[in-house]
Amino acid sequence: MTKLSLRTAAAAAAALAVLAPAAACSSKSAGSTGGDAKNAKIAFLMPDIASTRYELYDAPLFKAKMKQLCGGCSVLYQNAGADASKQQQQASSVLAQGVKAIVIDPVDSAAAASIVRMAQSRKVAVIAYDRPIPAAKADFYVSFDNEKIGAMIGQSLVDHLKQAKAKGGILEVNGSPTDAAANLIKKGIHSAVDPSGFKLLAEYDTPGWEPAKAQDWVSGQISKFGGQIAGVVAANDGTGGASVAAFKAAGKPVPPVTGNDAELAAAQRIVNGDQYNTISKPIKIVAEAAAEAAYELVKGDEPKPNATLFNTPSQLFTPTVVTKDNIATVLLGPGGALKASQVCTAEYAAGCTQLGIK
Repeated sequence: MTKLSLRTAAAAAAALAVLAPAAACSSKSAGSTGGDAKNAKIAFLMPDIASTRYELYDAPLFKAKMKQLCGGCSVLYQNAGADASKQQQQASSVLAQGVKAIVIDPVDSAAAASIVRMAQSRKVAVIAYDRPIPAAKADFYVSFDNEKIGAMIGQSLVDHLKQAKAKGGILEVNGSPTDAAANLIKKGIHSAVDPSGFKLLAEYDTPGWEPAKAQDWVSGQISKFGGQIAGVVAANDGTGGASVAAFKAAGKPVPPVTGNDAELAAAQRIVNGDQYNTISKPIKIVAEAAAEAAYELVKGDEPKPNATLFNTPSQLFTPTVVTKDNIATVLLGPGGALKASQVCTAEYAAGCTQLGIK
């Protein structure tokens, strides 16, 4: 067992010890109706700030939808800052404050199983969000289809390299090894890259999705493989941006690099020609679906799944690959996640003009 696993296990045990008496005394369930549902507290526990999406989009959108569904409900938002032990403590804290449901995007998918068990022992519903929790059955799971995301970015890159008659191999920059969603993305990537005919030069599981660690690794591969790198399939925009930065720091031409999350910086890199693709998965869709699922469970109803993943009823959505060819309509068009005024700052104005973005 790793040191991290020992720390998170200890934190979970401590939390369970504190909460066990309260669990034994609690007679109300997450499915209670009436005043409890109308004035329920619902926790929204996010994993990190390395990705800007949680602070800028997920939390505000979730809160807004909950307010629409239940004017008397309140949302307790916490961000664990990529610390699994901290997320355990945050879960303990919101349970002590009497939440009726927890929506959690886990830092460590294995460690989060104890949070599921801890909450359910107090009859508090758990909605896994974005990242699944394989070792414990949450009450519901809401996400875009992560395995499909990996397959889509990988296949998009492979098709582009073949069209360009590129020579060489591919680097694969995966997400965190403790994130079950990252493992699904990785599986999807391999389904596209392995039979592609392009050699997989090397791959790396990025601890905590930290861009700095991804950049360090890619820098080392540039030194090792030199001009043999035809493309980089990176599992999200943070690791994709880090890959781009590594090539620029080495003074080397940037090969096609993938991403995922459609962050503003990624959109600008695509406009500028530095990043080949990203994935549009409108956060509004999953944030609102999670709010609806949480409120259904608080009322004692069952949200409607369209899939089952890790034995958990799930609602999975299909994303869209974004490249230069469709960024104007998918990300910047009517109803898009970003505005042209955000993307097309002075540094990127020429690229926007070239793509007809106004």
